Amino acid sequence: MNTFKNIPIIILLFISISVFSQVPATTYFSTDLKLADVKTVLKAVADWQIRTPLTHDLADWTNGALYAGMVEWAGIAGDNSYYEWLKEISERTGWSYRVREDPLGRYYADDYCVGQTYIELYRKYKEKRMIEPMRNYLDQIIKNPATGDLKFENTDNYWSTQRWSWCDALFMGPTVWAKMANVTGKKKYLDFMYKEYKATTDYLYDKDEDLYFRDSNYFTRKEANGAKVFWGRGNGWVFAGLPIIIRELPANYEHKDYFVTIYKKMAAKLLKLQSIDGFWHASLLDPESYPNPEMSAIAFFVYGMAWGVNNGYLDRTTYLPAIVKGWKSMVTSVLPDGKVGFIQPIGADPKSVTSEMTEVYGVGGFLMAGTEITRLIDKGIL
Repeated sequence: MNTFKNIPIIILLFISISVFSQVPATTYFSTDLKLADVKTVLKAVADWQIRTPLTHDLADWTNGALYAGMVEWAGIAGDNSYYEWLKEISERTGWSYRVREDPLGRYYADDYCVGQTYIELYRKYKEKRMIEPMRNYLDQIIKNPATGDLKFENTDNYWSTQRWSWCDALFMGPTVWAKMANVTGKKKYLDFMYKEYKATTDYLYDKDEDLYFRDSNYFTRKEANGAKVFWGRGNGWVFAGLPIIIRELPANYEHKDYFVTIYKKMAAKLLKLQSIDGFWHASLLDPESYPNPEMSAIAFFVYGMAWGVNNGYLDRTTYLPAIVKGWKSMVTSVLPDGKVGFIQPIGADPKSVTSEMTEVYGVGGFLMAGTEITRLIDKGIL
């Protein structure tokens, strides 16, 4: 029996839109690929975030990801006030990692994601004090590395001795090590980074799917459709971290191809998983269970692909359509005041999102993606 046969088509359409997507019917910013339009929405997003008080520890990973995007925007904004905002925050953190009561917390990658920004500010202002606390911190880790296995446990004792046993860590930690190696010229930071990155990848990377499990708890879990659980933002963290690492590596670095190969395999897989409307979803292999867009994942995927085209790692003909669709979908998530919605809250696995949900790391991803879009335009690629 056809349950819907007597329902007018317009009502069916309304039901389908309501059930399967909460994407705003109105787009408040232009999705045109003109430099002025892209910068307009980026400025609105950045300014909204600066006006909005930060609720997490200033050196927390959440804000570290925000600052990573803000420093990218600062570089193209033509306004040093964004750099000054980042500098003022860094002065308040003492240019150091997030300090916890447990002194063994030094191993926790989330707590030094903020080091990416210190190093970028050092590149601008040339003040060694901006990187010395982080450099000393990394040196201590090299001298006394964590030696546990990579099985994931959510206990206080485990977190205090944490290696990179969750895929998010591949954005938080190795990016800092790669940047530190570049600005100091010390290969020891790359050696440590590569060893730990490879250990994590050997453990969490699914070679059949070219995606990362979030952690060992997800090896056997399944989605409602029977697919493996591959979290959108978790893979976004990895995919966005790879360009940051690759661009810091010396041209002749012996393991550079290792990172480039993972990056290209992930890009090819993610290309296949993008929906026709430009979205990626909270669960990469079960979008029907999480029909709304998830903007932090989308932003990181768009950033990673745009960077690849900009730097000759990805074919422009193949990837530009996905980048354009992804960027346009991102713009639809921005409210009139510059707030970015559809960002999944802090978590470890796919969750449903709504248009009002926002978080600082998603804003950081939005700014990262948008700045790469401006570079595509500047180069005449878009």
